[in-house]
Amino acid sequence: MSRPATETAATVQDASSPRLRIVFMGTPTFSVPALEKIHSAHEIVAVYTQPDRPVGRGLEVRQSPVKEKALSFGLPVYQPEKLSLPGEYEKLAELKPDVIVVVAYGQILRQNVLDLPRIACVNIHSSLLPRWRGAAPIHHAMLAGDTVTGVTTMKMVRELDAGDIYEQVETKIGEREFVGVLHDRLAVLGGDLILSTIEGLASGRIEGRAQDPTKVTYATKLTKEMEALDPKLAAAELDRRVRALNPWPGTSLFLATAEGKPEERIKVRQTVPHPTLAATAGYLQERAGTLVLGTAQGALEIQRLQPEGKKEMDSSSFLNGLKGRGIRLPLPVRSG
Repeated sequence: MSRPATETAATVQDASSPRLRIVFMGTPTFSVPALEKIHSAHEIVAVYTQPDRPVGRGLEVRQSPVKEKALSFGLPVYQPEKLSLPGEYEKLAELKPDVIVVVAYGQILRQNVLDLPRIACVNIHSSLLPRWRGAAPIHHAMLAGDTVTGVTTMKMVRELDAGDIYEQVETKIGEREFVGVLHDRLAVLGGDLILSTIEGLASGRIEGRAQDPTKVTYATKLTKEMEALDPKLAAAELDRRVRALNPWPGTSLFLATAEGKPEERIKVRQTVPHPTLAATAGYLQERAGTLVLGTAQGALEIQRLQPEGKKEMDSSSFLNGLKGRGIRLPLPVRSG
């Protein structure tokens, strides 16, 4: 049975829980706290992670964060391009896992893999299911203005994030919090929760409960098209976008600085909404030495930004730069 969801109740360990054989599947930094927690209490017989990939401008081939941590623990690491390739299921079956734990692995598992472990195939999902099934639940919780989110452990099934819920833990979303901070906190909570869940399943303390289909919402993938800050939206919503979408895909304003010249792209890094401050909608303007964007409701104060091809700076430096170029505010901002 799922227990009450609070941050302080994130760990319930079964003192009599036997040492379990775990296959761990995960790839990014979000998965690492769970790997650490399980390694501290149970036998991880194998770690599955995505193959090393070229990343960054230099296309340097790098190991995943999970692989780096697993190797530091001396754990065996497997990196198949696809688990569905010939012979891969047989290798996995030879490990005879009690539980398979999946945390942002990056591959779809076939039914024979889901059915393989003696106890269950368990997933950590970074939302309070059934709200925000899908690829970007942390970002969408913040974009929607949710005040509370959390993590869920659930039984893995073929349908996306639709399995029975085992346990959940809540955390408040800070009023000025950025998505990276929330991501890291949820990762730690997920690590605590997965240990409680697998031990509770082994002891019989936990049983799954079905998700309420009437409360399902979906967190679609983030796209580059989400980058532009549209002044037709309210200041509070634009501020949530800045906090939810940085560093990727980022948030930007597109300015018309001079007639006949291309738009200038300004990356917006930090803002404060002023819902009751009157400002001409659709224009970037100066108010008492601060930089503000007039929106559909109130004004958005822009505190830190990064012009194209330059370093990040505060609004005062940006205003001085405009004056040095002979550019006067207000400036129109692309909408739509």
